[in-house]
Amino acid sequence: MDLATASGVLRLLADPTRVRLLALLEHEELTVAELAQVLHLAQPRVSTHLAKLKEAELVRDRRAGVSAYYRANNEGDSHQHALLHSLRESIDDALLREDAARLPAVLANRAREEGWADTVAGDMERHYSPGRTWETLARSLLQLLETGDVLDIASGDGVTAELLAPHARSIVCVDSSERVAAAAAQRLKAFGNVEVRQGDMHALDLGRRRFDLVLMLHALTYAEHPAQAVAEAARLLRSGGRLLAVTLGKHAHRAVVEPFDHRNLGFAADELSRFATDAGLTVSSCVRLSRERKAPHFEVISLLARKP
Repeated sequence: MDLATASGVLRLLADPTRVRLLALLEHEELTVAELAQVLHLAQPRVSTHLAKLKEAELVRDRRAGVSAYYRANNEGDSHQHALLHSLRESIDDALLREDAARLPAVLANRAREEGWADTVAGDMERHYSPGRTWETLARSLLQLLETGDVLDIASGDGVTAELLAPHARSIVCVDSSERVAAAAAQRLKAFGNVEVRQGDMHALDLGRRRFDLVLMLHALTYAEHPAQAVAEAARLLRSGGRLLAVTLGKHAHRAVVEPFDHRNLGFAADELSRFATDAGLTVSSCVRLSRERKAPHFEVISLLARKP
């Protein structure tokens, strides 16, 4: 971001009302009337400020019937978002806290008037309702799976194995960290079909054991030699067995991932596919799963491959 752009953003946010609007729209999608109610301002004044924020691509809107819903635009310039994030983190103000305190009543009033589902139609995945969470959705859908014998490479503290254990014949979890493996063993001690080991994904010592499904969920960003790690996973598959690898797409944000000890900066889809084919696997799919809404907009890609 050049100096002129940065100066323009700072000039735009010199008005406290626009800062208040952005603070609200970071968390909720709101109409002009709802924003006016929270801020205790006239609707025309709110509309004027929103127009300026929209022109600067700091907010965006969507139409739903006769209403327009506004929210912060998290898909713009990553440097601009970094500047905004820095400003938000440094502000602690009573007026912003009062706005946040008034917001739940406004949202409750919307739900009473329109019905909750109608108010979030087209954007439902971003909103909470009692009992409707990603965890319950995952646990529900997992009941449809029969995974056989599973190897979970770079298994972390066992959360994936905990979800899969009721639907697998057996699971072996392997992680390189002694402390993390101990935490996984503690989490998974109630499951007689789960075993936790400490080990290196590049050289797995599992004897003659072979698996129907090998998982590498965000393992490859920690691999010093990712092609070797994929080859090792392929070696441990039975004929007809599947490898599922999920990892970050190729990016250039080294400073962001350094605190997480990543060894590399993600992978392109063709690179990931090549690892699999070089290991003797047949690639079923290699696709982008998601793109994060917030800067720096990390992408996640997924590889599904089968051993002939």
